[in-house]
Amino acid sequence: MGKVYYKKTEKLGRKKFLKVLSALLFLAGTGISLYVFSPLILWQIYSAPKLQNIAAPIPRSTVVNPSMVGSLIASAKNTLSGTDYTNAQNWFPGFKASASEAKLSSYTISIPAIDIKNAIVSTTDYDLSKHLVNYQGTSTPPNLGNSVIFGHSTLPQLFNPADYKTIFANAQDLKVGDQIFVNTEGITYKYKVFNIYIIDAQDTSVFGQTYDNSYLTLVTCTPPGTIWKRLIIKARLEKI
Repeated sequence: MGKVYYKKTEKLGRKKFLKVLSALLFLAGTGISLYVFSPLILWQIYSAPKLQNIAAPIPRSTVVNPSMVGSLIASAKNTLSGTDYTNAQNWFPGFKASASEAKLSSYTISIPAIDIKNAIVSTTDYDLSKHLVNYQGTSTPPNLGNSVIFGHSTLPQLFNPADYKTIFANAQDLKVGDQIFVNTEGITYKYKVFNIYIIDAQDTSVFGQTYDNSYLTLVTCTPPGTIWKRLIIKARLEKI
């Protein structure tokens, strides 16, 4: 009588399934962790080296602490929620603009240091995919006050000055002393950058108004390619 062998196919199949499932869960966990902490990684690659010498309220180091982790997770959650960041109204959730009507529907700005020429700035809507946005309720140049201008950013290597979804990708390259030219109704006004800093999306002080001069405040997301923080570039009117 010959020997009969039995293969435990069911048990082996279950072990294989558990191994595959474990690998998939590990990869998923790694992917989620990288996604959540990608802003911190991009900060170290793109932002920190360029901004470390600026005398402004920019963190000198990025120490991972509970507050920062919470901020990173909130940023990832906002991205996954499908929030439309081509709508400037979604950049500072805690801020509600006062109703106002600007005298000009649009004007243009040029920033030679980052190859932006005659970019359109709208005062009538919040669509950052079509133009820059002068946030309603803030001043407009060259009037006294603070004109808050929003622009989209992405990874620097994707910069295209003709694409408003990438137009501020190199904004972090600006330095104190760089010039910004504003053209309204055929007249060009020269502004000079005097401060650069970074804030959280909960900090709405950027919309504050000061009437001793005409100011521009450029706002974009940072690090490039994320929605974690807001890069703020302040300039004041120098010359007509």
